[in-house]
Amino acid sequence: MKKTVYITGADRGLGLALSKAFLESGFKVFAGRFMSDWAELDEVKKEFGDDLDILTLDVTDQSSVDQAAEYIKDQAGSLDILINNAAIFVDRSTDIFGEFNYEDMMNHYNVNALGPLRVSKSVVPLLMKGTSKILANISSEAASLADSWRVKEYGYCMSKSALNMQLTILQNQLSEHGIKVLAFHPGYVKTYIMGDFNHEATIEASESAAGIMNEILKAPAINEHMYIDYQGNKINW
Repeated sequence: MKKTVYITGADRGLGLALSKAFLESGFKVFAGRFMSDWAELDEVKKEFGDDLDILTLDVTDQSSVDQAAEYIKDQAGSLDILINNAAIFVDRSTDIFGEFNYEDMMNHYNVNALGPLRVSKSVVPLLMKGTSKILANISSEAASLADSWRVKEYGYCMSKSALNMQLTILQNQLSEHGIKVLAFHPGYVKTYIMGDFNHEATIEASESAAGIMNEILKAPAINEHMYIDYQGNKINW
């Protein structure tokens, strides 16, 4: 039986590239899609057929998260790898002397921090039955407290730091169940996280996805440093 991976935010960008990378490596992929009018996953489906299941997924909606988890349970009965990739960057806030948009900040928390927690909780029982037992998350160097350098982007950075704290707690609790938790900085990826495609970024989504997949497939030990970039380099908390 093929190994299984569940990837959120797989519509486009890094999530789509991760889906392709794992499909090309022989995995059964469950791809969470938020935008039903974005057709790239459908094109991938034509190539890989039954190896790709496209799931409607809104990580801010508990019912949507639960339905996706139930589908994976019915289809596979277990899960080897979860990659919490879905995220937003809609930070219209300026520096401390400008106007903050607190609604944007709350949306960052709901998607970037609570979204992964909802999804992880929904499939932890399936991960416990899997063989790889990897709970991976796309974090960011923006989450680092030790290496903080920004003078704005409060909502995004704070939401990713909250995600990292969540992951340390998850690892504390899930260690006894053999589940390894990972937090990845994907690099400055050419993707759509800011809305429009970011041509100024320096890394192709396919390159970042390949690196992340390779690090996951190394099956790192539970006691190894969990906050790394897509090339496996350690990042300071």
